[in-house]
Amino acid sequence: MESLAHQGNLTSDRPMSGGPIAAALSMTLGVISNIVALFILANAYSHQRRRSKATFLLFASSLVLTDFFGHIIPGALVLRLYLSGGVFPEAVAASSNGSTDPMCQFLGGSMVFFGLCPLFLGCAMAAERCLGVTQPLLHSSLVTTTRTKLSLSGIWLVALCVALLPCFQLGSYTYQHPNSWCFIKVTNDTQEADVAFVTLFSGLGLTSLGVALVCNTISGLTLVLARLRRRPSGYSSSHSHRSVAKSHDIEMVVQLVGIMVTSCICWSPLLTPFRVKAWRRIQSTGYDCVTDGVRVNARRRLH
Repeated sequence: MESLAHQGNLTSDRPMSGGPIAAALSMTLGVISNIVALFILANAYSHQRRRSKATFLLFASSLVLTDFFGHIIPGALVLRLYLSGGVFPEAVAASSNGSTDPMCQFLGGSMVFFGLCPLFLGCAMAAERCLGVTQPLLHSSLVTTTRTKLSLSGIWLVALCVALLPCFQLGSYTYQHPNSWCFIKVTNDTQEADVAFVTLFSGLGLTSLGVALVCNTISGLTLVLARLRRRPSGYSSSHSHRSVAKSHDIEMVVQLVGIMVTSCICWSPLLTPFRVKAWRRIQSTGYDCVTDGVRVNARRRLH
């Protein structure tokens, strides 16, 4: 999905001839890689007896499944727009002026939903591992399969609520260059609701990345310090069990760091400019309000 957004920013005003091929290739590769990952995770989950590892695999499977549908649904819609030659200029103008376009609304909502879910899931996985590494006893008493499933449902529900905000006139989606995909309105004729929506989306995304970075850093440092403090001793069954547990923790933290780095590379170039544009819009709005106030006071004095 990130590649589709990046591609939309680089193409010309009219969809390029290579656009459908690139969109289809991106969607196909994403679907195949996610299917392979799902089979691997499902097999590992069925043979896993360690509860903390099973919880991690449940989070990871949910992340891969969400990303799978994130390639299928928006990718199919973008490919359909490419194959149909894009949308008519009248539809683009109507969408920019605030008119409801079901196709654009659904595609924009899908982009927001499938954009926030991986960030939220990566943040939740990092927080869960941080708790498991730093407070294993508390983790074993708090983290259960039922609570993990409830957390997953809550993450999907929050992302869905954010994606549906434009349905309640809290922000809007519009066609993006070259009119082959839809996303949050951030460029022309933005209203206060659009600025608030952009601020919310970018704020949630950047906060998730920041929390994941902090949690993964704490987990990594804790594991490194534990390994440095370990003294050579005679091998026993308890020592062997602790070594296996630590190796599992290291493996999971390394995987989380890979997920976090990938999320930062994919989303930081999009979320950061959104945040900057929203801040500039807020500043310009405040300046306009101050200017209008000065003009009103000046008129009152003249009269």
